[in-house]
Amino acid sequence: MRASDAERERIAEILREAVAEGRLDMPEFEQRLDAAYKARTHGELEPLVRDLPALGSAAVPVAAGRPGSGSAARWSERIGRPATSTGAFAFWGGFLRRGNWTVGRTFTAFAMWGGGEIDLREANFEDREVVVRCFAIMGGMQVTVPPDLNVDVRGIGVMGGFGEHGRDEGVPHPDAPRVRVTGLALMGGVGVERKRSKAEKQRLRDAERARGRLEKGDGDR
Repeated sequence: MRASDAERERIAEILREAVAEGRLDMPEFEQRLDAAYKARTHGELEPLVRDLPALGSAAVPVAAGRPGSGSAARWSERIGRPATSTGAFAFWGGFLRRGNWTVGRTFTAFAMWGGGEIDLREANFEDREVVVRCFAIMGGMQVTVPPDLNVDVRGIGVMGGFGEHGRDEGVPHPDAPRVRVTGLALMGGVGVERKRSKAEKQRLRDAERARGRLEKGDGDR
C-alpha cells in the first residue's frame, strides 16, 4: 500500500526521538531519515523503525552495560536497582558522585571546609522515592539533576544558601522518581541545578541539524 506524507512524518518523528535518546547514532539516523522521506510504500517504511519503540509507548530494554545512559533513557529502566552508594563525606577535601551509579533510598552527604558534587543525570535509583540529605558547614555542595526529574528542595540555609538555581527548560516526567533534597547549609551553600548532560545536548543539536539539512534538501527539490 502507498504511504502518505503523514505516515512518512510519523516515522521521521520516531527516528528523531530515537537519536535524541541515544538509540541511533547520527550516521544511521541520517540514513534512515533519508530513506523515510524517499519511501513510497508501507513496506519501505516499516523496517526503518522495527527495532525502535513507538512514540509514547513503553521502551524496549536497553542494551547490556547501558542501564543509565542519560536522562533521555526511559525512567522505568532506571528505578529499582541495588544501591551502589548511600553517602559521601568530605573534610578539607571533596567528593564526587557522577556517571552511571545507583542512588540509595536515603543518600547522606556531608562536607566541612570542603565541597562535593552529586550528579543525578545518568544515575539509577534504588526506589521511586529518594531522599538526598546534604549538610555543608563552611563548604559547598552542588546537586545536578536532569530537567525531567521530579525534585523537591527543602533545605535550610543559615548564614549561607540552600536552593535551586539555573533551571533548564523542562517538565518533570510522570514516570521519573521523586527526589527530595533536604539538609542544612551553615556558613556555606547547597545548590540544586537542572541541567542537561553534554551528551544529550549534542544529540539534540545533531538531530536538529540533520532535520534542517533534509528539509532544505526537500525544499531544493
